[in-house]
Amino acid sequence: MPQSELTQLHDYPYRRLAALLGDAPAGMDVINTHIGEPQNPAPAMVADTVAQHADLWSKYPPLKGTADYRQAVADFLTRRYRLDAGFIDPDKNILPVAGTREALFQTALLAASRKRDRLDAGQTPIICLPNPLYHVYFGGALMAHAEIIAVDAVAENNFVPDYEALSPEILDRIALVYLCSPGNPTGTVASLDRLKAMITAARRHDFILAVDECYSEIWFDTPPAGGVEACAALGGGLENVIVLNSLSKRSSAPGLRCGFVAGEAGLMEDFAMLRGYGGVQVPGPLMAAGTALWQDERHAQENRDLYANLVATAERILGEYPGFQRPEAAFFLWLDVSHAGLTGEEAAKRLWEEQALKCLPGRYMSRRRADNTSPGDAFIRVALVHDNAIVEEACRRIAAILEL
Repeated sequence: MPQSELTQLHDYPYRRLAALLGDAPAGMDVINTHIGEPQNPAPAMVADTVAQHADLWSKYPPLKGTADYRQAVADFLTRRYRLDAGFIDPDKNILPVAGTREALFQTALLAASRKRDRLDAGQTPIICLPNPLYHVYFGGALMAHAEIIAVDAVAENNFVPDYEALSPEILDRIALVYLCSPGNPTGTVASLDRLKAMITAARRHDFILAVDECYSEIWFDTPPAGGVEACAALGGGLENVIVLNSLSKRSSAPGLRCGFVAGEAGLMEDFAMLRGYGGVQVPGPLMAAGTALWQDERHAQENRDLYANLVATAERILGEYPGFQRPEAAFFLWLDVSHAGLTGEEAAKRLWEEQALKCLPGRYMSRRRADNTSPGDAFIRVALVHDNAIVEEACRRIAAILEL
C-alpha cells in the first residue's frame, strides 16, 4: 500500500539517527558532528545592531523586507560575482526570507503549481533532487504532490548531478530542479559551465533551477561560481532561476534566520504572494543586523580562514586514508568508510558506541534506488564546525575506527 505524504515525512534523517544510536555512551565527552551548525560566535555587530533597532520589535516586518536589506543583498551579489551595475534590481529581484529552509520548501510548492498550469491534463509535474541531498528538498517535493526523481551525485560526475542527461520527455515535465553548490554533504562545486548548461536546459524546457548557495562563502582555493553569475554569462536576465542564500554559514548566525531568494521579477512576485499566505518574515531588528552582515566582508574572510584551518587539520589526520576527499568548499567531510570494510551506518554506530562521536550516515541523506541501495551507503558526513582542538580530537576518534 502506498504511504501517505505525512508518513513518508517521518523518514527524517535525525529521527533515523536517534533510532540507530540510542543513548549516549558513558565515560567519554560527546562530540557532535552530525549537524552543520557553526559553533564559533556570530560577529559582535549582530547584537549591537539588534539593540540599536529595538524599536522595531513593536512593528510587523514588511513582506518584502526593507529597502536597505534588499540593497545590501544586491550589492553583495554584484561584488561577489562581478556583475554589471544594475544587473540585480533590489526591488524586483530580491526577496528576504527567514533563513532558506522555509524558502526551499516553498520553492517546490511554487514550481509545481506553475508547471501544473502548463502541462496537459493528467500529467504530473516532476521535481528533481540531487542524491544525496538536503532533506528539505524531498519534503517540499513530496508536499507539492510532484513526481520525484532523484539523480545521483557520485564520484563519476564529480558529485554534481547530470540533470541535463534526462530524457526530453522527462525534461518537458520537470517543474523544478534543486542544485546545492557548494554541495551538502559532498563539499563539491558545480562549475560555471555546468551551471550554464543547467540554466540553458531550464529555459529550453521551462522549469525552475533552484540553486541553494548556503555554503557559497566557505571556500578554500577558488570562489565557487554562482547562479546569478551563470545567468549574467549567458546574457539576458534571471529567467527560470532562483538562487537562495543565508547568513547562517557565511556569518555563523544560524539563529538570526536571515536569508534571501533572488530571481526573475515575475517569479519573485509569485514567491512574495505565496509567502504572504504561509511565510514568516524576518523581524526588523534582525533584518537590520542582516543588512550590516551582507555589507561586511571582513568577518566572512575570517570565517573562511577558520574553516580552512579545520579542513587542514582533518586532512593532516585523515588525508592518507583512501576514502578521504578534501572538500572544495563548505565544512563537511563526505568520508567513504568502505575502505575500512564498513557501511556508513556501521561506522556511525561504532563511532558513537566506541568513540562518543555522533555523525550522520550517508544513507540517511540519500534516496533509495529501486534495488534498495543509495549513493550514500558507503559514506558518513562529518561537520567540521567546532574549534580546532575539538575537530582534531574528532578526527583522531574517526581514525581509530578506520584503524589508521
